[in-house]
Amino acid sequence: MSTTFACQNCGASLAFDGVRTATCPYCASPNFVERPAATEQPDPQFVVTFIGDAEVARRALERWLGSRTMFADSRLRRAKVEDIKGIYAPSYLYSAVANTDYTAQIGENYTETETYTETDSQGRTQTRTRTVTRTEYRPLAGRHVSYVTDVVVSASAGLSNAELERVEPFDLKQMRRYSPALISGWIAEEFARPATECEQTSRREAVDQIGGKLRRFMPGDSYSDLAWKTHVSWESMDPIFVPVWVFAVRYREDKPPLRVIINGQTGKIHGKVPLSPLKIIAAILVVVAAIVAIVLAARAQS
Repeated sequence: MSTTFACQNCGASLAFDGVRTATCPYCASPNFVERPAATEQPDPQFVVTFIGDAEVARRALERWLGSRTMFADSRLRRAKVEDIKGIYAPSYLYSAVANTDYTAQIGENYTETETYTETDSQGRTQTRTRTVTRTEYRPLAGRHVSYVTDVVVSASAGLSNAELERVEPFDLKQMRRYSPALISGWIAEEFARPATECEQTSRREAVDQIGGKLRRFMPGDSYSDLAWKTHVSWESMDPIFVPVWVFAVRYREDKPPLRVIINGQTGKIHGKVPLSPLKIIAAILVVVAAIVAIVLAARAQS
């Protein structure tokens, strides 16, 4: 039987089934209290399951941290990668038909031979020719119709959509119809963001996706002044769970926690290791001292 806890710091509400932790997996806050599960939660329709276990995630995290600790705050040594937690994060899967009107200036390259004069070192003027490339622009306008798919937006209180984007994409071809057995033994977060808010975010991502398609679609050798207006229809929003490994540790009381997010399916990692200003200054001084020593040695030999 699962137990629901709410973090008083980041606001995440998580259901624990056979998992125990004294701190919030998202922000490492100890202000983690038990409370009844929220009512009127959307029923997840699909789930992208974890690939690999916690040991695989720990090894990946150790390699990632090891490659970034040269200038990291020394207090991060207290961080234990054993504290990594696997969470099924609530999200919405959005799809729609997009009708887009666009305008642009399309550039077509052509070459010309031009004549020019130059003066040599003897003061003599010579006439020469060279081939130059020029671009002629012409206006283009049209309509682009496409189907927007695979837009995943976070509905989590603890995991922002920007962070989720950093570890995307998920292979949605491996997505399975949801059943409680698929997430048994894992931490599952409740849906926190309203569906209407997630829908607005999804539309913005859809418009950005259309922009990428238009840029690849533009004919000619170059283009400029690309502008478009998109209208979406036949929208679909399915609540889903996506797998993420979360590592959060409070290494200093006056700083936010270090948090690393790992895609539980592909292993893609996102995080920002806090740097130590003293280590950076020390490294700069060492480099400067080495340069000065080399310059002085070169002068002594001359």
